[in-house]
Amino acid sequence: MAYSNRGISYDNMDQYPRAIEDFDKAIELYPDTAFSYTDRGVSYGKLGQYQQAIEDFDKAIQLQPGDAAAYYNRGLVYDHLGH
Repeated sequence: MAYSNRGISYDNMDQYPRAIEDFDKAIELYPDTAFSYTDRGVSYGKLGQYQQAIEDFDKAIQLQPGDAAAYYNRGLVYDHLGH
């Protein structure tokens, strides 16, 4: 949880690469936690790394099909890409 929480803090401070590093560590430690993928996907999206963002949202949805945030954020990325 500490890595995810710090990652969210970095994201809120527009320090997306640092946020992604913390989400990477959180996922390494707990690979079945959907919200870490969703949060990392948001940071990737803010960096314009849309394919990585979509992959993370897809993984979050696979792990937790009821994760509304993952669906919502994936939709935002697809909208941005014109899909």
